[in-house]
Amino acid sequence: MGYFTRIEKILCIGSIIILVALYFFNDNKDPLTLLVSVIGAIMLIFVAKGNPIGQMLAIAFSLIYGYISYKSHYYGEMITYIGMTAPSAVVGTIAWLKNPYGDKKSEVKINKVSKKQVLILLILTIIVTIIFYFILKYFNTYQLVISTFSIFTSFFASGLTILRSPYYALAYSLNDIVLIFLWIYATILDSSQLPMIICFSVFFINDIYGFINWRKMERLQGKRA
Repeated sequence: MGYFTRIEKILCIGSIIILVALYFFNDNKDPLTLLVSVIGAIMLIFVAKGNPIGQMLAIAFSLIYGYISYKSHYYGEMITYIGMTAPSAVVGTIAWLKNPYGDKKSEVKINKVSKKQVLILLILTIIVTIIFYFILKYFNTYQLVISTFSIFTSFFASGLTILRSPYYALAYSLNDIVLIFLWIYATILDSSQLPMIICFSVFFINDIYGFINWRKMERLQGKRA
C-alpha cells in the first residue's frame, strides 16, 4: 500500500465503497455491473500512476463492459469497447512495457506528442467515427448520435494513451461525460442501470486526477532528465 499516495488510496477505496453501497441499495442487482465498476476504479488509479497494470485491467474492463452494453442494446458501446478499446489496451500495454521510465517498470516514460502526431490521430479518429456511424445506423443503435460521439472521444483517448500523453485523461474525461448522458437514458427505461451512471461519474473524478498526476510526473521526469 506504500506505493499509493494518500489521495490515491482515498480515491480508490472511496470509489469502491460508493459502488458497493449503491449495488446493495439498488433493487435490481447486477453482479457484472458491480464487477466492471470496481475493476474500472482500480484500473484508473494504476493508469494515473502510469503503471502498465492499468492497461492490463483495461482489457478486462472493456470485455465485461462490452457484454453489459450488448445486454442493454447499446451496440455502439459494445462494438467500441470490444472491437476498439480492448485491442487499444493491448497495444497500450505493449507500448508502456517497452517504454519504462528508467529502470522503473511500474512507471511509463511520458512522451511529448508532436502536432503532426495529434493531426494524424485526429484524422484517423474522424475516419473511424464516420465508418462506425454507418455500422451503428445499420444496427438501429439506440441514441445513435451520442453513441457515435462516444466512439470519437474513446478512440482519440485510446490513441493518446498509446502515445503516452498526459492529455489522454482529459479525452477520457470528456468520454465519461458522454457515457453519463448515455446511461441516463438507459436508466430512464431500466432503473437497474443506475450504477453505470455512478460508475462513470466516479471515473470522471479519477480521470481528472489522472491528468493532474501525469502532469506532475512529466515535470519530475523532465527535471531528472
